[in-house]
Amino acid sequence: MSSGFLWIVGTTRSGKTERLVRQYAQWAQDQGAALRPMVVFAANGDNRLELVDRLLDTQVAVPFESHTPLGFFQKEVMLFWPLLAQSLQLTTPFPVRLRPETEQALATQVWQPLLDGGPLQQEGVRQAVMVRRSLDIWQLAALSGTAIDDIPARLEAGLGEMGGTPDLWHHMGEALQQWRSWCLQRGLLTYGLITELYGQHLLPNPQYQSHLTHRYGALLADDLDDYPAIAFDLFSQWLDAEIPSLFTFNPEGAIRLGLGADPRCLGQLAQRCQQETLVANPEQSLGDRLGVDRVLSWLAEPLWVEVPETVQAIQTTARGSLLRQVAEQIAEAIHSGQVAAHEVAIIGPGLDAIARYTLREILNSRGIALISLHDQQPLVSYPKVRSLLTLLALIYPGLGPLIQADAVADMLVVLSQQPTPVSDRGGDVSIDPVRAGLLTDHCFVPDVQHPHLLEATAFPRWDRLGYQATEAYDAIRRWIATQKQQLDSSPVPKLLKPITLLDRAIQQFFHGGTALPYDQLSALRELMETAQHYWEVDGQLRQAGHHHLPDAAVVGAFIDLLQHGTITADPYPLRSMGRSPDAVTLATLFQYRSQRCHHRWHFWLDAGSTLWLTGGGPLVGAPMFLSHWSGQPWTAVDEQADDLARLQRQVADLLRRVRDRLYLCHSDLSTNGQEQVGPLLAIVNAAQAIAPDRSIPEATVNLGEPS
Repeated sequence: MSSGFLWIVGTTRSGKTERLVRQYAQWAQDQGAALRPMVVFAANGDNRLELVDRLLDTQVAVPFESHTPLGFFQKEVMLFWPLLAQSLQLTTPFPVRLRPETEQALATQVWQPLLDGGPLQQEGVRQAVMVRRSLDIWQLAALSGTAIDDIPARLEAGLGEMGGTPDLWHHMGEALQQWRSWCLQRGLLTYGLITELYGQHLLPNPQYQSHLTHRYGALLADDLDDYPAIAFDLFSQWLDAEIPSLFTFNPEGAIRLGLGADPRCLGQLAQRCQQETLVANPEQSLGDRLGVDRVLSWLAEPLWVEVPETVQAIQTTARGSLLRQVAEQIAEAIHSGQVAAHEVAIIGPGLDAIARYTLREILNSRGIALISLHDQQPLVSYPKVRSLLTLLALIYPGLGPLIQADAVADMLVVLSQQPTPVSDRGGDVSIDPVRAGLLTDHCFVPDVQHPHLLEATAFPRWDRLGYQATEAYDAIRRWIATQKQQLDSSPVPKLLKPITLLDRAIQQFFHGGTALPYDQLSALRELMETAQHYWEVDGQLRQAGHHHLPDAAVVGAFIDLLQHGTITADPYPLRSMGRSPDAVTLATLFQYRSQRCHHRWHFWLDAGSTLWLTGGGPLVGAPMFLSHWSGQPWTAVDEQADDLARLQRQVADLLRRVRDRLYLCHSDLSTNGQEQVGPLLAIVNAAQAIAPDRSIPEATVNLGEPS
């Protein structure tokens, strides 16, 4: 055990990260300029950014690098690609990383013969699910350090007939081998391949190890309970080289257990470190004042529940009434000065579109903003994105089947809208929906090869359109014609890339996005990044001789990918510039815990739902890739024990993230009308119930999904 190796253990909000920051400043002060750059790890990208800010606030002179584990693996694989290529005898060009969405689309193409009535087809499982499951299993194996050849044996031993047949696992292993070779031959890197290359080929390389141990003067890793098993091998290299190291660990964390994390494996590093235990301040945690162990005992013995006044219940029969009462309770508390908006969080095991929409509409109507963490909506759900895709289909030949008449009408409305900086809804439209429908009915010519728009005069009563609508329509039509002409007449067609057309359209019709609200601007930015990535991958495939498809066919595949809702955008910023926005936070259990949030008041939505126990379970096959797996079949009893352990971690973690008051929000019936009898129901029933507030008329909010 070395005094230069520190293991900081503590429950949620016990000051572990603050201890890490102090040690960083201490090491920097002790060694000054003689200290080589430090390397700092955080569990995920958002936590990394927060940690970087705190380290910069110390204003010490020693530089540092910050990474997530996967981010570090990717950087190292890219940096040492020549070494990997030499050791694996690869002749592929410098690689390109695949996004998960592109990975799934390409893997589906490669495996199509195996999926269409082939050995990878499983009754009751959609093709997209089987592809995603197979790719996830490979990544789980890579994160655990398991060779791809050993995957079928592990699945057969652990799952047996539970999730599939031995033949299915065998063919899945062969398919993953095929996919791995296909990617390596073309220089395409998935997260699974990156992790495998790093953990099984680069990290064991003596030449790389020599570089690794001489690059950094100190190691700091926060929230080690969320790291994969191969991080143990990485950190052991630094410990063997006597690099000063500090690790923080939360025994109630393990947020990503079942998604690649292996806290028990990482916990073995404690044996080589000097250990410190931190205790949370009870004034900062309702859970510590209640006694977390006491609350957890209520889950096991629901007949002995005694809930204090700081925990109250909002109960209704129907879920629609529950959403109204939750929103109204929050609004009344904020307007009466009991709590500020940014001190309130609404957390649920799962959040459907109706809940998000209803809560936002009611709170917004009361002048209260709502921030939804990671509210990822398909890009195609944004009208501006849909209009740009329709533009591409009108410009490139052969894409007529991808255009519907209502999409053209939608495009005319959106492209004729004048954005104004004072309105989140945008400015006035020159072509309203009625006129857009008339123009589409009379001027849009559907055609497989060359769909196009006729002049406005093709509409017999075009004079009824009005000057403003006619001018806006003609401007859109002329712009499309100009782009088609440039595409047809360009001596080098590749110079007019789809990414260029998208950028031109954004500049032309949306003024570069400068006057758009954040969510719309975020969607356009994600569209451009997705397009850039898509054509970067396409260029890599062309260079490798994989295909020689014309640009129009690739554009069609790109449009089809987005129309299926595969690509999503995150329209709300997780880290605001400057002061935090004064808004209520809405999040799922997983999102809230991953973000390491904390608030004065919590509203646990759907507290009586069984999803508190069964939701957020592990990926298929995940237990078989943990370091402590016994090698025995995974049974229903094991699954039940795993669900209960996860529930206890979630409840303990959340209780320590609320400071003053907890509201358990329960409706007898769920959205589908079934009775809710989840594991928290006994606590809900024992809590003091708030009298129903009828200040909101039932008809005030439309509970249907937004159009």
